[in-house]
Amino acid sequence: MSESSQKLEQEFLEYVKKISAFEEALSLVYWDLRTGAPEKGATQRSEVIGTLSGEIFKMKVSEEMAAFIAGLWLEKDGLSDVTRRSLEECKKEYDLNKKIPAAEYEAYTKLVAQAENVWTTARATNDYALFEPYLEKIIASKRQFVEYWGYQENPYDTLLDQYEPGMTVAILDDVFAKLRESILVLRQRVEAAKYQPNPTLLHKRVSKAHQKEFSMRILAKMGFDFEAGRLDDTVHPFATGLNIGDVRITTRYDEDNFKMAVFGIIHEGGHAIYEQNISPKLVGTPLANGASMGIHESQSLFYEIILGSSFAFWQSNYKDFQEITAPAFDDVSVEEFYRAVNISESSLIRIEADTLTYPLHIMIRYELEKAIMNGEIGVADLRDAWNDKYEAYLGIRPENDADGILQDIHWSGGDFGYFPSYALGYMYAAQLFATMSKEIPNVSEILASDDYTVIREWLTKNVHQFGMLKKPLAILQDTTGEGLNPDYLIQLLNDRYDFIYKLNEA
Repeated sequence: MSESSQKLEQEFLEYVKKISAFEEALSLVYWDLRTGAPEKGATQRSEVIGTLSGEIFKMKVSEEMAAFIAGLWLEKDGLSDVTRRSLEECKKEYDLNKKIPAAEYEAYTKLVAQAENVWTTARATNDYALFEPYLEKIIASKRQFVEYWGYQENPYDTLLDQYEPGMTVAILDDVFAKLRESILVLRQRVEAAKYQPNPTLLHKRVSKAHQKEFSMRILAKMGFDFEAGRLDDTVHPFATGLNIGDVRITTRYDEDNFKMAVFGIIHEGGHAIYEQNISPKLVGTPLANGASMGIHESQSLFYEIILGSSFAFWQSNYKDFQEITAPAFDDVSVEEFYRAVNISESSLIRIEADTLTYPLHIMIRYELEKAIMNGEIGVADLRDAWNDKYEAYLGIRPENDADGILQDIHWSGGDFGYFPSYALGYMYAAQLFATMSKEIPNVSEILASDDYTVIREWLTKNVHQFGMLKKPLAILQDTTGEGLNPDYLIQLLNDRYDFIYKLNEA
């Protein structure tokens, strides 16, 4: 590699480091906006977000970036792995963003910043009509962006690929069909089971302070580094990584539904542990992020469902839970408690759904998004379509907008194409756990212990450390020896619900 190319490589790395610094500042502003910024400052905050986003956008499609790509692309095979993958990601984003007029992108970022605040108010007042005009503009912008970007078979494919590279409607339709059929068959067995867990155990009141105390203990066992992260309150839980030394998680508490915060914190903690354990050599590059949304969700769902929803986990942690919440659960055995928290029933709220019905919530959103982007449904009809699908898939119909179309923040942020990542992450997590169980034969004993270090280290070795250095399907292939296979999730669900509902007992 020539001396001039080496100099250009160094200048490129300095340039992307500067972009990373702006993005960290923008993430901090977003975090503040969603964790208690004064309402009267929201409009100006939206302007700041729009301005910062616009500057970042300009840097990513600038003449400087074009020169870096042109000057290094032909020599990319001679670059270090970090520089080469950084260049590939910058080129991908450049090719996408260059097709969007800068003024349109800046207007769009201001729109979504405003929409998040309107969504919060609309959700609190059960008023979809308040949010509807903003959603209509967001969808119009997204459809226009897809036209700029182009697509081959389905417009929605372009959005899917941005969150999960290589994913298409054709693949999802096939995988979801298989998963849906298996879930519906298992649900029929569960509904017909002679034994039914006691649901009243779920309605015991647990104070916010007690929920937080227990959850903080679990976060520590999981390996969450409190010197590199924090926990705050918000309307809609999320995790955001400012850098590997500052990864923040949020939650929402309900004293009449302890499951929401306890399992929600475990979920967001999984996201955070991923980002806290990305290799330091990737800091300041585009690679210091999760490999994809699906891989990111695989880590949060691994901790929430594979670990946190297992019987072995509660065998270890239930005594702590009883002591913290005493005397509420003093007369409840760990078996009764475990079966109760894993009851499968139709519900309206995605983040409160049980592990069996959760994928159905994702399929509903996937089908609606696909229809939206293909022009098969309009915003005015979206609420009724949402309610119809819940009735068809889960047998229940939302009575208000907060429990229906306004329950998720994603659309207010323009995150169309994101929802399938949750179901993909669920399948990835089950597949990774199957391999982990072969390589760590006593993994069930570890889940039932007070130290999950071996599990966290295995995940860091195979997933976390790579950030975006490795592509998602390469991580799956290298770790498990095969591509995406939903059979592992199907088997996990069948095994788990056989136990919970005593399906194999006479």
